[in-house]
Amino acid sequence: MTDGSESFTRTETAVAGRKASTRRSVRAIAKKEVRQGVRSYPVLGASVLLFLSAVLFAAIQWVPELYPTQSPRSTLALINSLSQPGAVFIPLLGLFASFDTITGEHERGSLKLLLGLPHSRRDVILGKFLGRTLVVVVAIGIASVAVGLVAFLSYAFFDLDRFLLNTALMQFQGMVYVAIGVGVSALVGSQQRAVGVTAALLGLVFVLWDAFMAVLQWLFIGPLPPGGQLPDWLQFLGLVNPGNAFLFARRAVIPEYYEITVYPESTAYFLQDWVGFVVLFLWMLLPLGLGYQRFCRTDIRS
Repeated sequence: MTDGSESFTRTETAVAGRKASTRRSVRAIAKKEVRQGVRSYPVLGASVLLFLSAVLFAAIQWVPELYPTQSPRSTLALINSLSQPGAVFIPLLGLFASFDTITGEHERGSLKLLLGLPHSRRDVILGKFLGRTLVVVVAIGIASVAVGLVAFLSYAFFDLDRFLLNTALMQFQGMVYVAIGVGVSALVGSQQRAVGVTAALLGLVFVLWDAFMAVLQWLFIGPLPPGGQLPDWLQFLGLVNPGNAFLFARRAVIPEYYEITVYPESTAYFLQDWVGFVVLFLWMLLPLGLGYQRFCRTDIRS
């Protein structure tokens, strides 16, 4: 009985030791990624563009005139000041911060050295994801603080709750694109391919997805009459785009956002606003999971 108890205690101690070692390993890699991320010119460039455009939209207090306004104009302007530039620069920021995390080190020869230390490949993926996510979250936070300061000083009403919620959602959006970038970097075999796939993803999200949906509409439906609405299956294809999924997710928690978006509504359960969060989590988990599986099978020779 005593031997069994001692064996169980040793097992518990070993498991606790491995967990502590994993935490130290992930923390060390994340710190390194933060240092490298803040020195990246593409990341700095995207951060500056996000900051300047967000402050500009906050200063002019522009709100798209889509529907009769029910909410205070200042609240809509506050949301719109981050949503408009964020739709472009947050995907750029997230992907620029992460697309070379694995392939870059592989081609420089430092990945073999990193794995020669007591770091597992899971530690590497997780540490790089967390470190680059922190860089993106801080960049979005700095832009949001500047917007909040402009709004607090010049708006008739400053909706702090909506502002903080909107900021958190944008930081989550940045995290999703970091996960996509890290997953791509682990999946492809070279820096050149990582650049190509990243460019293709940006083109897909910004342009090609809508073009593909337009072609499907032309083939299966034709022109919509005034006030008409796309069938549910085609709307769902639009929702699968991470940019559109973020619009759904934001509408789920910030009802005022309905007044500055034209995306249609539907009674289908798979087109409800909360489904946007499901789609975003899938965009975050699937690339990381596939990238990790591929990275575990990669032979690091140099």
